[in-house]
Amino acid sequence: MPEQEPTPDERAQEGGRRRLLSALRTPSRAQVVVGVLLAALGFAAVTQMRSYEVNDSYEGYREQALIDVLNGLAGSTQRAEAELQRLEETRSRLQSDTSAAQAAVEQARTEIDNLEVLAGTVPVTGPGIRITITEETGEVDIGSMLDTVQEMRAAFAEAMQVNGQVRVVASTSFEDGIGGIYVDGQLLEPPYVIDVIGDPATLHGGMTFPDGPNDQLRADGATVVVEELQSLDIESVVEPARPQFAQPGSNG
Repeated sequence: MPEQEPTPDERAQEGGRRRLLSALRTPSRAQVVVGVLLAALGFAAVTQMRSYEVNDSYEGYREQALIDVLNGLAGSTQRAEAELQRLEETRSRLQSDTSAAQAAVEQARTEIDNLEVLAGTVPVTGPGIRITITEETGEVDIGSMLDTVQEMRAAFAEAMQVNGQVRVVASTSFEDGIGGIYVDGQLLEPPYVIDVIGDPATLHGGMTFPDGPNDQLRADGATVVVEELQSLDIESVVEPARPQFAQPGSNG
């Protein structure tokens, strides 16, 4: 059976296929450029879509769901702020309590230090005067010695000792002795050296006013030398006596 001749349409389709295959095998420069541009455009579109998917984490939420999320975040923020305020108030209160406690401790320490100095239980140092009493033509009367100590107390003496051996405190006793004076039961012989801590000028004035201790001691036949010193050490101390009968009273 003889072959049937192709129709004009079939010949046209066959020619188009041949040209397409030829173009694919050997693409022109323009076709290459167009292909590159299309590939870049597709890559950019895919990247943009992925960016939207990552960044918009609430994209699928309904309006009410978004409102609920915002309300939850606001509530968490308020609770965090309230807790922060509570902690700051607690810190401030603790700092205030600590400062008050430290102030009370410092005040107590100061009072203890003052009481120890007044009681004569600790060595002390500071400015003051040194009184040297030397018997020349007579013996120092016990009354003159007591008046000297009392005038030093009136001149705001903070600490005293006699002959570097006996600390003079409120309870110190003075008695006449053979060859000297008993101070708190200890015999001290002349010359008598009284070290006094306080304001040097005030203490000096307490010794030299008319008819004061200086004049009384000279009337007893003694010479008196008063030195003002910027630094004076009093090292003698009193051993505190434990009370036998007195006990601290209870409040109420």
